[in-house]
Amino acid sequence: MPLDTPSPDRATEDRATADLDLESLEAAHAALRAQDLSLDLTRGKPSPDQLALSDRLDGILAGAYRHDGTDLRNYGGIDGLPAAKRLGAVLMDVPAEAVLVGGNASLEMMFHAMLVGTHFGWDGPESAWANRPSVKVICPVPGYDRHFTVSERLAHEMVPVPMLDDGPDMDVVESIVADDPDVAAMWLVPKHSNPTGAICSDEVVTRIAALGNRARRGFRIIWDNAYAVHDLTPDPIPMASLWAACEEAGTTESVIHVASTSKITFAGAGLSFLAAGPDTLTALRQHLSAVTIGPDKVNQQRHVMLLPDIDALRAHMARHAALVAPKVDATTASLEEGLTGLARWTTPRGGYFVSLWTPPGLATEVVGLAADAGVRLTPAGAAFPLGHDPEDSHIRLAPSFPTLEEVRQAMDVVVTCVRLAIARRRAA
Repeated sequence: MPLDTPSPDRATEDRATADLDLESLEAAHAALRAQDLSLDLTRGKPSPDQLALSDRLDGILAGAYRHDGTDLRNYGGIDGLPAAKRLGAVLMDVPAEAVLVGGNASLEMMFHAMLVGTHFGWDGPESAWANRPSVKVICPVPGYDRHFTVSERLAHEMVPVPMLDDGPDMDVVESIVADDPDVAAMWLVPKHSNPTGAICSDEVVTRIAALGNRARRGFRIIWDNAYAVHDLTPDPIPMASLWAACEEAGTTESVIHVASTSKITFAGAGLSFLAAGPDTLTALRQHLSAVTIGPDKVNQQRHVMLLPDIDALRAHMARHAALVAPKVDATTASLEEGLTGLARWTTPRGGYFVSLWTPPGLATEVVGLAADAGVRLTPAGAAFPLGHDPEDSHIRLAPSFPTLEEVRQAMDVVVTCVRLAIARRRAA
């Protein structure tokens, strides 16, 4: 099922643009500016109401700082508590023994993994990617801007590939991996992807699992399960297990799975998880032992008590969905009402984002017009490596943090700005 609206045909576009009156739109934009709004759709942050769903974390231990003979307050335990490893295993659909539990940010775990591959190597210093003529990383686009920031920081050459409704364009990915020995890694948010909401199909999962047999030794996929349980539908949306597919293909070492509770419990005080094959885990443990004496086991135990099993996790996420879904629905309803025939957008079934594509060459102008009217949007191009969208068309909308009424206000501004930008071009 397509996630995004089809591009308007010429007749539909002509009818829609015929309704655009430049003078009226300029007046509408001036009226919005006069309202002195201050609204923010830039990042997928949980709202205060969402954060409040996990307020029981505070005080949940009631002074019980010992568990299974471990003093949670002390050093040690770089792998994490067994129960916390099991929680991570549920989120990532992997065996618990393959899991490491980290601090608040999965981004930190991903950075360390990419750092090890780049400068220390998975099989010793001689295997470091930095020894190659160049280090190339496949980046599905539109994609997660912070993935690209990590690669930019590590001087990777980022290779964009199209992100489709069922995952990255695997024909392109497989061709790149087969033809270029300098390709070292690939970023991917496989379910409810940031920012398009794509979900990898069974076929795509199987083909991704096979990449480790096509690529040069040391190739790694960062499989970022940021939204693995963030469905907005009543029933969880299944996705094939990449771990199982890799076991069948003999490529378990080629994938580094990550997840976190950042959009499950407290965004600023959660847990992160990483899972990988035995050799990859050995290299990461060696690296992490120089970085930390152990993670926050007190916080791990708090989370285990809040989310003791899959049923508790699903019930918790259903409460999140009840708060987020109306905001996503309001976003897409505004787009449908005001931009049908003029633009296209996604209708996600989970995650935190709606992607909007303006006519080519207008996204930057729309973001600027919205800022003038008091609505902050993610910079145009942010979902592309180095912030460059060659079409200047994509805008990521993040409606989770504002109130529902604020989302509606903000979308009124966004729709007006898109219509105004199109009308100005038409009149030029």
